[in-house]
Amino acid sequence: MDFSIRAANLEDCKDIARMILELAEYEKVSEHVKVTQKDLEQDGFSKNPFFHGIVAEVPEAQRTKDGHVKVGYALYFLSYSSWKGRCVYMEDLYVMPQFRGKGIGKALMSKVAQLGMAAGCTQLNFTVLDWNKASLDFYMAQGCSDVTAALGYHVMRCEGEELERLAQP
Repeated sequence: MDFSIRAANLEDCKDIARMILELAEYEKVSEHVKVTQKDLEQDGFSKNPFFHGIVAEVPEAQRTKDGHVKVGYALYFLSYSSWKGRCVYMEDLYVMPQFRGKGIGKALMSKVAQLGMAAGCTQLNFTVLDWNKASLDFYMAQGCSDVTAALGYHVMRCEGEELERLAQP
């Protein structure tokens, strides 16, 4: 399959927003998506972006029945480990279903790893749903390990009213 991976730009936000919704539907959590195309534009392409992105494109001749040539994406940001130093966190890795198994997901993940290593990062972190066996198998095949099982960490979150209450002095 012919495809290319490149840095996302402002004009890609519409397609990234579409694929975020597709990913959320696949993960059965679409009601949780609040990010809009405008949010992506502001948060990813401002002077101090909160995230970076890459997209996978296919040639026009291979576009989807809906006319899409952007068929996958990854969002990532740099973070820091008090034990290991610089890290890259991959927030999303998504490839449209009809384009899976063709090397696009591996190419996207590999590019995030390359970009992280170029920034001096020593690890790539991400989460995956426990029921998503296909993704778990894919990540394990890339040499990744499940630190939940190995180290017993739980991903924790504080949001909404709880976050507002926590932020009170």
